[in-house]
Amino acid sequence: MNFFLLSIIKAAVLAAVLLTTLAYLQWVERKVIAHIQVRLGPSRVGPHGLMQPLADVIKLITKEDLIPPHVNKILYLFAPFFAIVMALLSVSVIPFGSTFTIFGVTTSMQMTDLNIGVLFILAISSVSVYGIALAGWASNNKYALLGGLRSSAQMISYELPMSMAIAAPLLVCNTLSLAGLVQAQSGFYFGAVPKWNIVAAPIAFVIFVIAGFAETNRIPFDLPEAENELVAGFHTEYSSMKFAAFFMAEYANMITITSMTTVLFLGGWQPLFPVAWGSNFVPALIFALTGAVSLYHGLHPARRKDRFTLPVFAVIFFGLAALFLIRCCKRRYCRCSGLPLKPASCFSPSSGCEAPCPGSATTSSWRLRGSSCSHWRFSICWSPASWWPGK
Repeated sequence: MNFFLLSIIKAAVLAAVLLTTLAYLQWVERKVIAHIQVRLGPSRVGPHGLMQPLADVIKLITKEDLIPPHVNKILYLFAPFFAIVMALLSVSVIPFGSTFTIFGVTTSMQMTDLNIGVLFILAISSVSVYGIALAGWASNNKYALLGGLRSSAQMISYELPMSMAIAAPLLVCNTLSLAGLVQAQSGFYFGAVPKWNIVAAPIAFVIFVIAGFAETNRIPFDLPEAENELVAGFHTEYSSMKFAAFFMAEYANMITITSMTTVLFLGGWQPLFPVAWGSNFVPALIFALTGAVSLYHGLHPARRKDRFTLPVFAVIFFGLAALFLIRCCKRRYCRCSGLPLKPASCFSPSSGCEAPCPGSATTSSWRLRGSSCSHWRFSICWSPASWWPGK
């Protein structure tokens, strides 16, 4: 497939998933805080308020777009645009998974793999400070200016410890590529302990997490938006979609920080324990437990509507768990024909496995291979007619 066409498709899919995630992260935060405080939270638009993000988007789009007369109009309009562009740009180099094949095209779950991906992220995070600083200054409002200065000072201050913390995994893995960092963390110490950078540099991980909270202005580093002092911080004079741009930029930065934490210290998509111990079944287990919790609360509802909505979510989660379980079971079998192991072993009937089938097994038999086929995609590697379970 043409490179530009493939890039456009990946960009469209990434933008759709990312923007939807940004909308529902806000819903999750409001809902979790409400349950902690024994409140309902968003509940009027859709079941459990699931359509509330859509209602918020419609409200912000149709709301009157006010521009105060005393602002620097050019910089005032440029600041939210710059903030959201910088926030979304950093996501383009983050790897969300390994390569996969769809419709005969093999590609990676990443927009682009830069050899200096870590430096690119650091550069973007440094430049994104200008969006907040410009918003506070261009508003020509003392409250907004104080909020912009406090936010800029905090973000710049914590860039130094964050950069020092990032140096540890870079020295361990000897690469600046984000995909290379994930690949360098594959394998296990002593056959059981994952080779994640959090094991080699735990102090750097703690420093990075603290600096990440400060960079995204989250509690307890939410002083730049101190509502009791500065009304709303640097975006006091913004409304409608300009305010939404700052809101989306903040949540996009949260996604970037959490993704970087996973890639740098938590092994990316590498498993926590060997595949032979059942790491492929972790997604199925997570969805099954989530379904069990939803079903329990549906049978013991705290609110009247939970009796009807939570069992529906339980069925959905159980269905997803079943899909992951079926896929894991299918991926554990490979065709044996005495040929060397090939990447297409789980796709082509003519390709072979690592070793010939011993004993009386024929080339039409199937051999249990455990971890060998765990990373191949869309594989249907089992035979309903005959299969031989190997070691």
